[in-house]
Amino acid sequence: MASPAGRTVLIIPARMQSTRLPGKPLAMIGDRPMILHVARRAKQAGIGEVVVATDSPRIVECLQAEGVRAVMTRDDHLSGSDRIAEALAAIDGEGTIDTIINVQGDIPAIEPEAIRKVVSPLDNPDVDIATIAVEITDEAEKTNPNIVKVVGTPCTGGNDSGETRLRALYFTRATAPWGDGPLYHHIGLYAYRRAALERFVALPPGHLERRESLEQLRALENGMRIDVAIVDSVPLGVDTPDDLEKARRILGG
Repeated sequence: MASPAGRTVLIIPARMQSTRLPGKPLAMIGDRPMILHVARRAKQAGIGEVVVATDSPRIVECLQAEGVRAVMTRDDHLSGSDRIAEALAAIDGEGTIDTIINVQGDIPAIEPEAIRKVVSPLDNPDVDIATIAVEITDEAEKTNPNIVKVVGTPCTGGNDSGETRLRALYFTRATAPWGDGPLYHHIGLYAYRRAALERFVALPPGHLERRESLEQLRALENGMRIDVAIVDSVPLGVDTPDDLEKARRILGG
């Protein structure tokens, strides 16, 4: 799926200073570092150029040797959104790119189809930011504060509506919403309209954002619309040494 109107770029933020797993982007999984797994899967999505935004010359050197474009960004960014915004300005000062997909650099098993799916809500011109989620089937995850839940209402109209798409009303670490019905695990993969990304990174952190430690609440607190495409599975995120071993088992490393 191409950008609704114009060019799309997939930017992967990657920093070396992870608290729980230092040097994470260059951790080997099989015969290649994790960041290269992510970049290759992003390329397989086939919807735009793939660029890695990093603060490490080592990552740049590694990727360039494999033909993956990488750009240096500052080392003091507080979020991946800030890093991709800097990278976007560096690679496209003329403003020809209008859709930006933020692909996390620590999801080496992400399915290309999930990356393609995240763009679909932008077929509605009222949507500023798009993301994905999956229905929670494990009861323990419903009360786990490390599992972020999206609270939303089913969309109407468009090409992909009803049970497969939600309009986000809130994101929370709590168990929500109350009552019968599905709960959805939010997956931190985003597609931004360019104007939405530029507005978002210029905004100060919001009250609810700080309380929940969830950056996406800044957008909702400022009246921006986020729609959510429902997908079938949660990609493994690598945050700890145990996660890294799981990724190695999944990817044959």
